[in-house]
Amino acid sequence: MDNSIIRSLSRSLLVFAALSGAVTVSLGAFAAHGLKLHLSPYLLGVFETGVQYQAWHSLAMIGCVILARILASKAVLYAALFFAAGIVFFSGSLYALALTGIKWFGPITPMGGICFIIGWVMLAVAAWRST
Repeated sequence: MDNSIIRSLSRSLLVFAALSGAVTVSLGAFAAHGLKLHLSPYLLGVFETGVQYQAWHSLAMIGCVILARILASKAVLYAALFFAAGIVFFSGSLYALALTGIKWFGPITPMGGICFIIGWVMLAVAAWRST
């Protein structure tokens, strides 16, 4: 992969990860202070699970961006892209489920989980291939 493409894509992924981190902190505070009285303990837990996974995978994306610039690896960038998709599908569906109570958001969550798993596997592939 061309270095200019790696730099451009890694910059976009870093912006996404940084904004995702800011959103994570905001949603965590919102859950702790604004939702406690409005959601059942179960739905509050669902929301908090979304926040936790978003936080961890935002950090993982930042690590991938750093590694992509060091290793010039497509697999690392694919890992970051899958982490981003996982954040949207997994955490996003949990937020939607908790806030709306609409059950059909639930089946979207495993798609995000699969994206997270693929991201971690892609990161392992990149590590294996690195010299």
